[in-house]
Amino acid sequence: MDTGNVAWILTSSALVALMIPGLALFYGGMVSSRRILNMMLMCFGGAALVAMLWVLFGFSAAFGDSLGGLGLIGNPLEYAGLGETLTDDPDAALPLALIAVFQMLFAGVTTALVAGAAAGRMKFGSWMAFAGLWATFVYFPIAHWVFAFDGDGTTGGWIANTLGAVDFAGGTAVHMNAGIAALALALFLGKSADWGGPVRPHNRPLVLVGAGLLWIGWYGFNAGSALAAGQAASVVFLNTTVAACAGLLGWAVMDRVRRGAVTSLGSASGLIAALVAITPACGAVSPLGAIVIGAAAGMVCCLAIEWKFRLGFDDSLDVVGVHLVAGVLGTLLIGLLATPDAPSGRAGLFYGGGLSLLAIQATATVATLAYSFVVTSLIAALVKRTMGLRIPEEQELGGIDAHAHAEIAYEDDLPEGVPVGAGAHPTSIA
Repeated sequence: MDTGNVAWILTSSALVALMIPGLALFYGGMVSSRRILNMMLMCFGGAALVAMLWVLFGFSAAFGDSLGGLGLIGNPLEYAGLGETLTDDPDAALPLALIAVFQMLFAGVTTALVAGAAAGRMKFGSWMAFAGLWATFVYFPIAHWVFAFDGDGTTGGWIANTLGAVDFAGGTAVHMNAGIAALALALFLGKSADWGGPVRPHNRPLVLVGAGLLWIGWYGFNAGSALAAGQAASVVFLNTTVAACAGLLGWAVMDRVRRGAVTSLGSASGLIAALVAITPACGAVSPLGAIVIGAAAGMVCCLAIEWKFRLGFDDSLDVVGVHLVAGVLGTLLIGLLATPDAPSGRAGLFYGGGLSLLAIQATATVATLAYSFVVTSLIAALVKRTMGLRIPEEQELGGIDAHAHAEIAYEDDLPEGVPVGAGAHPTSIA
């Protein structure tokens, strides 16, 4: 066991963990001041619940031997409780405990991403129930499809082994999955009471800070997925960096052309869109290819966020316009821009590989989107029927923080009808 590799994945795990507060700040800054605590708690709460499920059966469902050799779901009892992580395996490249916690944080971040579609209008208890069910029946199976590699094609996931799609760090399992799930949840929730008005982020500096923390954390997400401190991780680190910068610039150019000014919110969104798009491709393309993917994501997603108004769905924080669209874009562009000289060793159309890799990438994309949308819709329908999804309209308009959590972020921002001191004394709210 190479201690240098172990040290790198330990560091990468800490970087991925940083993405949870980074996402909470990024999302929190974009909502109103009376919704920020709820938004941040949805991120932290969802990730915390998923960690419990991961220990009980999630790691087994994602990385256990495939039931029936079909590549659809791992044996949920194989590592149940993760007791096997307590003993050392001298033949393993990395400790099982390290693989378990690294991938556990992936699951937590992915679940937290979906919360952006429900900002300010979903019951917190319903969100927690939804998050647990979604992780169990959507994320864990798709993670098995994409991340469970094996040597003989019978014990791992079908996308990774049978289909042979390229997804270095989670364009399908993480970003497309979260993006299409956010769309399904938004459709079941319905529009916010104040939907259609101008979007007024209450704290743009928080958005930039959150985006910066996500950028740093993304190095653990992408370069850590090399599972070793070597050439592959180095190439991925480089590609992730240049793609992120290209995405920020691409969105900034679109902002300048279409709106006459470069905005902080747009630049931060372009950065995130590019990071999403390069996630599946970071080990498959050259640095020039990474720049193309990043710039394309920044420009395309700048246009895509307007679809919600044209199509009439309330994706409050543009999870669909950024994570779904950029995830699909990055996954498909692998079929064109993949170079055999990159760590993944595959050739796309522009490097003499023909259309076969593009067809494979498209198959993985369609399968992920279809499964996630259908099962997420069933989960949302179940929660809506049993617990209800929405808070009352008057609480939504007054601010969910005080009513759902008996707290406010800023003491001078009490909504009408809530007693003074409610933020310090939760019992003062009926």
